Amino acid sequence: MKTKVLIVDDSALVRGLMTEILSADPQIEVVGVASDPYVARDKIKQLHPDVLTLDVEMPRMDGLTFLDNLMRLHPMPVLMVSSLTEAGADVTLQALELGAVDFVTKPKLDVRAGLNAYADQLREKVRTIGRARPRNARSSTGVAPRLRRPFRTTDRLIAIGASTGGTEAIREVLERMPPDGPAVVITQHIPAAFSGPFAARLNRTSAMSVCEAQDGQPIVPGHAYVAPGDRHLLVARDGARYVCRLSDGAPVNRHRPSVDVMFDSLARHAGANVAAAVLTGMGDDGARGLLALRETGARTLVQDEASSIVWGMPGAAHKLGAAERVLPLDAIAEQLLNDAAA
Repeated sequence: MKTKVLIVDDSALVRGLMTEILSADPQIEVVGVASDPYVARDKIKQLHPDVLTLDVEMPRMDGLTFLDNLMRLHPMPVLMVSSLTEAGADVTLQALELGAVDFVTKPKLDVRAGLNAYADQLREKVRTIGRARPRNARSSTGVAPRLRRPFRTTDRLIAIGASTGGTEAIREVLERMPPDGPAVVITQHIPAAFSGPFAARLNRTSAMSVCEAQDGQPIVPGHAYVAPGDRHLLVARDGARYVCRLSDGAPVNRHRPSVDVMFDSLARHAGANVAAAVLTGMGDDGARGLLALRETGARTLVQDEASSIVWGMPGAAHKLGAAERVLPLDAIAEQLLNDAAA
């Protein structure tokens, strides 16, 4: 059965290019296009699309206002189309917070070449989120009180890997962490222009200090470190302490940063001192690395299917036998803290 798509963008060029790109996939049917949210609202009622692609800057109503209304009144999978700028990144992260499932980047210059460069990714994301669960369609627990655990050592680490839907899942986990909890290292599949704003948003909502990781940076309790969007994040030993190492190595599982790369470094240098989780995401990155961690004595878990937007990465890790536990998102922070305190 084909995934039916409605394209919402004020640019006739972009609407035409995206129609051409998506229609090249036999599993996708572009059922319509809309130049602004008011037209889109009527076409959603007429055409019943499975997926909406949505621009941010549009006439008559901006994309965020429309998305907020849509998720309250008619939740459905939405793929944002955003520019490769820091301002665009912040708006995109707001869209994900409002309920969009994922995003693709749209360069401001040479849009035709830029979108064609993302053609395979665009088609893959549309196919995937056509099967996704809109976040507002699931139960929401809100922000839970931060948890506290007695930590006997400073050498315990928490590691989190995620992809599609992960920006909001990671935010929810970090919001529950205490300010003096074990250090957290994070690999989220995200473009380079977005990882800095993503870390900044996490820093504003978490009691921990959150930053984009830097090469050689000491890893200390009460802090969380986000992999830069175009570099692998590894954890290494430097005497008695852990430090961040960044690598420009080739993509692994088509990703840089890669969750497997981070988990493998933790298996080598931290082993049983790690509590690790794979959250919602497309593909299988992190599955083999989580298994390597479990084999060293690390505590491992994955997000369950019901609370995941896409159960690709956690499902692959579960199938491989890499996870000790499968838990809903709202139980993951507490379990990671329990495992780190054990």
